[in-house]
Amino acid sequence: MGGMDGFGPIPIEKNEPVFHTDWEKRMYAIAMSMMGRHFDNVDEFRHALERIPAPIYLDSSYYERWLDAMMTLLVEKKKVTREELVSRGAEPIAPAQPANHCKGDSLEVRRRSARFREGDRVVARNLNPTGHTRLPRYVRGKRGVIHRDWGVYVFADSNAHHAGQRAQHVYSVTFEARELWGNGAPRKDTLRIDLWEDYLEADSSKTKAAKKKSSSVTRSKSGKKR
Repeated sequence: MGGMDGFGPIPIEKNEPVFHTDWEKRMYAIAMSMMGRHFDNVDEFRHALERIPAPIYLDSSYYERWLDAMMTLLVEKKKVTREELVSRGAEPIAPAQPANHCKGDSLEVRRRSARFREGDRVVARNLNPTGHTRLPRYVRGKRGVIHRDWGVYVFADSNAHHAGQRAQHVYSVTFEARELWGNGAPRKDTLRIDLWEDYLEADSSKTKAAKKKSSSVTRSKSGKKR
């Protein structure tokens, strides 16, 4: 889960239905009807999901998490009170943290020209934001290669906190499995993940290695001339 192991095997249902119970259908319909009316955007909703306390999150089904996130946002936005929810038989959670603000650059619209191109070697920045992010822990600080540029999209990290859209390029980045999970991973396996430009920086390690090698060759030639 989220690149972490130790959660046991993933059960795969044969002919799994879209919804397992009728209440899940209603939960989906309610959430969709509130999106854009009471909830400003899907990134804000995802951040509410992330703030569910870990023991509750791991013990909840998919739509139970949706229900907890929805109640959290309704209370925070003062649409209802916790007491009102409890009086109707609900059990609103206490979020693991408040809806933090996004720290970063200004609210100005980003440059639309892409910083990276297909084949460029990059490193996922080792960021640890306190708010919402779509940068998984397991790729932070890891090296990959740009597979393709999907174009310009709203930056989820700022959009979740009403800190501006900060639209920028999103790239499909290829990582080798062993780069992410060590030599125990299959040698030929790779993973592709979509990452915003702010998550990436150019991989300078290859350039430094090439310069070092060039410098070594030059010194070697100089020694022969002597």
